[in-house]
Amino acid sequence: MRFAYYIYLEIKHKFREFNKKLTKKILGVIQQTTGIFVSHFLTKIKYWETAHFHKIFRVNRVFSAVFAPRNIVLGNILTNSTTLYGNDLKEKIRPKIRISFIEMFKSIIMNLMISFFSIVISLSKKLDPTKYQLTAVKWALRASNFYCFRDSETLEKITERFISFEKPRSQKKAHKFFTGFLNLRNTPRKDMNFMIRCPFRIIKIHLKAIIFKKVVKRKNDKRILPKFIEPVIPDHSFPLRF
Repeated sequence: MRFAYYIYLEIKHKFREFNKKLTKKILGVIQQTTGIFVSHFLTKIKYWETAHFHKIFRVNRVFSAVFAPRNIVLGNILTNSTTLYGNDLKEKIRPKIRISFIEMFKSIIMNLMISFFSIVISLSKKLDPTKYQLTAVKWALRASNFYCFRDSETLEKITERFISFEKPRSQKKAHKFFTGFLNLRNTPRKDMNFMIRCPFRIIKIHLKAIIFKKVVKRKNDKRILPKFIEPVIPDHSFPLRF
């Protein structure tokens, strides 16, 4: 009964869509299965403490295992979330979070899937394709930012970081794209030119993050390597006499 009550609250406050139209129902299932647009979650302590991803977020088990950058998502939650009900157990799973290159590969695939999906449904304004595209770019930025910096800054700050990753001659183009992205988030509208550019930008965001991480790691490795110290050879008279 308690679980049903929370679902009722989700519908009442428009956190969960309830629509009788077939297309809307299909989109609702996709959103619930993948966790798109879900700003909150309700889970059990045992699922949280074991970092049981698909149980925590009530998403498809196969989809989350294959495509979801699970550790990046959980890491973002630790740095940018609020406990609404129950004990605050966020720190209990910190030791379980291990972020690797595989997480970034999953993030690329997942966000490209969402991006291409939004282009496919763009023929229908009623399905609101722009919000899917904006979500794909947002997740690409947040995942890549966490991979690099282990924090959850605002999107404005994150876009500034990724503009700075660009070469000087490319920064103007990146600034134009991210400004358009932030403007569309504030005033959503259909913009096919923006939508077509998104898949390429999603790939570029991830690649820039991977390169940045490699450069930082290389510099850190050089710092911890012991410096070669030449042996001190004492003065002797030659030939040696014992």
